[in-house]
Amino acid sequence: MEWMHRTNRAARRWAGTAVATVRRAWEGPGRERDLAVQAGKGALAAWVAWAVMGWWLEAPMAFVAPWVAVVLVESTVYRSVAHGLQQLAAIGVGTALATAVALLLNSTMAAMALVLPVALLLGQWQRLGSQGVYAATGALFVLTGGEVTVAGSAARVLEAVFGAAVGVAVNVLIRPPVYLRDARAALEDATREAYELLGAVADGLSTGTWDAHAAGDWHVRALRLGRLVDQARSAIGWGRESMRVNPLVRRKRAHALPGEAYTDAVDVLDYVAVHTAGVTRTVWETADGEEAGRPAPEVTRAYAEFLRHTARAVRLYGWTRFGPDDDGDDTAAEQLREAVEELHRTLDEFRRRLPGAVPEDPAALATYGTLLAQAHRLADQLVQD
Repeated sequence: MEWMHRTNRAARRWAGTAVATVRRAWEGPGRERDLAVQAGKGALAAWVAWAVMGWWLEAPMAFVAPWVAVVLVESTVYRSVAHGLQQLAAIGVGTALATAVALLLNSTMAAMALVLPVALLLGQWQRLGSQGVYAATGALFVLTGGEVTVAGSAARVLEAVFGAAVGVAVNVLIRPPVYLRDARAALEDATREAYELLGAVADGLSTGTWDAHAAGDWHVRALRLGRLVDQARSAIGWGRESMRVNPLVRRKRAHALPGEAYTDAVDVLDYVAVHTAGVTRTVWETADGEEAGRPAPEVTRAYAEFLRHTARAVRLYGWTRFGPDDDGDDTAAEQLREAVEELHRTLDEFRRRLPGAVPEDPAALATYGTLLAQAHRLADQLVQD
């Protein structure tokens, strides 16, 4: 009976997730609506291709057209066009090779034994990219479709060309996808995590309530921050690709503008993630070592103040790069300048307190030196941008 309860709970969770996804797609723009639109476009492309080739023209292998059409309603317009050309080239090569060998040998079994290894090797050709496998698919359509004739093979290629044209046309003309929204959401996630993580480390250091367990959690979060930045970089790449050969972007060039600011922001966040990981690793190693190697309270409080101002500067930097109006905000920019000035003041204060607080202990000297170096790098990057 326990397995039934687990199954019911899993089914309820799945149903709840599905309902929430449908609700988000219905309520407003977002990734869920984008996916729903792409699914509808794929179905439409397949229906149009079949209506022409299967219902109207009654082609002998009409399924080729809707099959090619549906797979070419890609996530970006550029990818639809590029993959369409590669796929047609692969199908054409495979079809031509299979037709020639089958007619020469007058045996489909012998032709299949000879053609498929060659077609699969051709599929590894770099110029065909991920569509190279369709060379073998095109050959199989010829060799398994009954009597092999030049006219029949030409019909296969024409059906594929028509399906590709339908798939690309539907993707280009009906709400061509632009993924800048995904890039912005990924950047916001990374910025929020950086702000919250730096604030958590600052609170722990200022109150002195940090141990190896807490420091280890901070370091795990810092590594996760690096992964969030990688996801943001990937999302920016998708967004940039989605704007290539996209008629919607040409009609509304404003969609292309935030891309440069997003690229700058992900570079800064990557720098913040790397050096935040360095800070948390140093704190973790210190907390996990001997008590004598721990920084003095006056030093940790000064460093905590620096981290707190760094967190605020990171949050303001995000607002200036991808704020609500997409062009930054004058108020946020002025606040960022003030935050950077305060960052310098706290860093200077940390420098002044450091000499008198450093004991004649090599381990403590190494800890202080590492923390100071990381502080310099974080401040310099935010000041630079």
